[in-house]
Amino acid sequence: MRLRPEIILIILLIIFDSCSKNNQEDPLPDFKPTPYEIQIPHGFPTILNIPEDNPMTVEGIELGRYLFYDGRLAGRTHPDSLISCATCHLQENSFECGIDHPIYTGGFTHGIGGKPTPHVMLPLINLVWNNSGYLWNGFVSNDNPLPQYRNIEDLVWMGIVAEHEMNGDTNRVKELFQQLPGYPELFKKAFGSETITTENMGKAIAQFIRTLISADSKFDKYLRGEIQLSASELNGFVLFTTEEGADCFHCHGAAGNPLFTTNLFYNNGKDSLFTGPNEDPRDRYHITGDPMDLGAYKATTLRNVEFTAPYMHDGRFATLDEIIDFYSHHLVWSPYIDPLMHHIANGGNQLVPSEKVDLKAFLYTLSDTSFINNPAFGKPDKFPDED
Repeated sequence: MRLRPEIILIILLIIFDSCSKNNQEDPLPDFKPTPYEIQIPHGFPTILNIPEDNPMTVEGIELGRYLFYDGRLAGRTHPDSLISCATCHLQENSFECGIDHPIYTGGFTHGIGGKPTPHVMLPLINLVWNNSGYLWNGFVSNDNPLPQYRNIEDLVWMGIVAEHEMNGDTNRVKELFQQLPGYPELFKKAFGSETITTENMGKAIAQFIRTLISADSKFDKYLRGEIQLSASELNGFVLFTTEEGADCFHCHGAAGNPLFTTNLFYNNGKDSLFTGPNEDPRDRYHITGDPMDLGAYKATTLRNVEFTAPYMHDGRFATLDEIIDFYSHHLVWSPYIDPLMHHIANGGNQLVPSEKVDLKAFLYTLSDTSFINNPAFGKPDKFPDED
């Protein structure tokens, strides 16, 4: 009997599909990693950004911590070519570069080859509650039509290959870590297979980053009724949370939003020109196409703001005093200014010196020293291939 061509094609497709499945290494039948449940702090939101295909596990977090700190993440082993997530994201600076970084002068980072990063860094803090997109413009978001740019997991491979970051090659990275003793076994425990993939590397690091939760500042203890704030700190809190005062809370939250960010994007009056030589192809406008998003960037969390200078997307301010002065006296009007900038007509909220002192005192209550010293977030004593 002679088979028709379309029947032959169907048979070939079935055979090819079967071979493809046989070549894939599925998780072992008895693969049961230990579930890890995030403990939601007092007053924090209950909706978490955890993808269904990457549930939190003890084993995944452990692996992610190793990878986060391993300088071979770019696929290189020479001592002069080592770079990791932690090279730039320092725990003592709330997992941000910080203005006092030993390599990056003034907090301005660059790739391993010297190419400057487009913007200064954002801190890796409480990101498990960010459902509005990552990076200053929210490019990496669940709304992105391209599936490879949607969550923390994707930021990992992006950082590996970006010329202004690790400037590495994902295939070389996989091959290197496959040969490092201890790592295949850790991947097996976390994902059920010793075969190392870029996808699973991203998943592990993302799990670790989602554990980086800060919720034990002086202000948190005040909200829990454990301590009292000083008169100056309380005055600063009132200024922070009132439109007649500093008017910070609309974008940065307060007691009712202890993340101290809405995770949304605003034109906050830094500039008036956004085209031509002043155009930034990485502002919010270049994501949405909405002209009202010209010059708009993510409102960063103010938690641990004491440690995260320089400030703004371009790092133009080195100190909190400069920030407070800017919002007090130096706002710049443009047709694209966000409506929440209620004091734009006066050039700022016009805080007097004593009010500036009080506002700064309150901002310091958001510092969480237990977070920046938590050993669970720090560099491992040794890596899996070390004796």
